[in-house]
Amino acid sequence: MKLSDLKLKLTLLTDDHELDALYAAETRVGARKLIDSRRRAIAREREQRINYNLASQFENQYKDEIICGIDEVGRGPLAGPVVACAVILEDNHYYPGLTDSKKLSRSKRQSLETLLLESVSDYAIGIASIEEIDAINIYEASKLAMQRAVEALKVKPSVLLIDAMQLNTGLIEEAIIKGDERSVSISAASVLAKEYRDRMMADYDQQYPGYGFADNAGYGTKKHLEAIERLGITPIHRVTFEPVKSKMLHE
Repeated sequence: MKLSDLKLKLTLLTDDHELDALYAAETRVGARKLIDSRRRAIAREREQRINYNLASQFENQYKDEIICGIDEVGRGPLAGPVVACAVILEDNHYYPGLTDSKKLSRSKRQSLETLLLESVSDYAIGIASIEEIDAINIYEASKLAMQRAVEALKVKPSVLLIDAMQLNTGLIEEAIIKGDERSVSISAASVLAKEYRDRMMADYDQQYPGYGFADNAGYGTKKHLEAIERLGITPIHRVTFEPVKSKMLHE
């Protein structure tokens, strides 16, 4: 069998015994490398499935309900709004590798975003502005963004799985510590919110060049802090956050 044919055949195999038999029958170094590579891929796939099942425990607990996962991004930055997403996953969902958006590479987040937007039952984005953050504080602004996301859904949920927060909606709510790791619904919301906000900050980077918003998403990186000293603050900076607040007082 040609190596190209073996490679194709291996994509159809998932049984360890069949792989062992193939390996034992092969003497070619290239063929054995292909079999070893397939073994590793199967092991990764199994681990991903186990992790996904572990992160679906809250969803399984409410399997007869319409479950909505909610998360926000943008609490810590010095600039830009806070963005929340509410998402209702489709039945029998499976997104290999889905976890907290902060633990994913940009390319993985983007590929997951594409899959989610093609498949989810419903999702909505909620935003709290820079002005609202400064007026009511970041915690309350995060809640406001989450509430707006839930209210914007076309499909009305009966259960809310929320990353470490209560919204007091009157629906069943689970405030889950580290929810963006422990619930696939919240993980999905974190990915969609992160990608949405990153695009917003890339647009702001065009409006306010020099601060590196496309790269730092408004967080206080060295480049960003140096730009604040050199260029001053912009309309999207949070004036209640340090060192922006001190910069305002000295201007």
